[in-house]
Amino acid sequence: MGGSSLRDADFKLDDAMLQAILKTQRTETTEHVIYGKLAKRHKGKNAEILERISQDEARHASIWKKYTQREVKPSRLLVVIYTLIYMLFGITFTLKLMETNEDKAQRKYRHWLTSLPEAQKVLEEEEEHEQALIDLIDEERLKYTSSIVLGLNDALVELTGTLAGLTFALANSRLVGLAGLITGIAASLSMAASEYLSQKSEGSDTQPLKASMYTGIAYVITVAMLIFPFFFVHSPYIALIWSMSNALLIIAIFTFFVSIVRSTNFKPMFSEMVTVSFGVATISFIIGSLANKLLGMSS
Repeated sequence: MGGSSLRDADFKLDDAMLQAILKTQRTETTEHVIYGKLAKRHKGKNAEILERISQDEARHASIWKKYTQREVKPSRLLVVIYTLIYMLFGITFTLKLMETNEDKAQRKYRHWLTSLPEAQKVLEEEEEHEQALIDLIDEERLKYTSSIVLGLNDALVELTGTLAGLTFALANSRLVGLAGLITGIAASLSMAASEYLSQKSEGSDTQPLKASMYTGIAYVITVAMLIFPFFFVHSPYIALIWSMSNALLIIAIFTFFVSIVRSTNFKPMFSEMVTVSFGVATISFIIGSLANKLLGMSS
């Protein structure tokens, strides 16, 4: 009876407000589970901070329960998604995404402050969470981002151009794929070696060998994504379109990752990478076409 009067008599929540609070209650419950799972994967200070935030989220959910008078289960789908994101992209990227949700929650609480007194306390704790998450970010994982960017960017620019040029010059899907594979492997070893020597000469706080491995692996993965269509599609032109689509996908995923981790704008970086990569590919495509005609004339 006391809980019902709290919701109906004191605050007179309409259906829209009730649904909004129910949605927020489920978000808090879901985040309680996610932060708890992340805490179990860490040790020391990081684990303590994550566990504290997890318990705060559980308490927030109980506050909203006083208004809804309902039990709400966490979104298992979101728990699985964030767990996979953590496994694929690491704690920094995952926490940045969680931080985005925290910001949305804060804006919602501010709107409710005049009618829900306890929202002020929740808002203050959410702001503390944001600062705690910022302090929690492990910069060690970000030290080699530049090495990854180097390998990925160079592979995109060099291979898209090479594959585009060879497509018209050779007009044979398997030959283009084989030439791209040889070029890619040689270039990945060259880039890894260059990154090793560069890091060693600069005397930075990163490990030269690890930096070179990040560069080489990023290069090889990009090469594999770009050349494999040429081994599965008979037409070199269809394979090239598929390869360029893969390049666009790689650029989109990586740009999104960097924009989240570094809190930068996605669109300018994405546009720049697409313009450079596809600009080089277009020029190489024209050069390959001319080479094909010249070779045809000489034969």
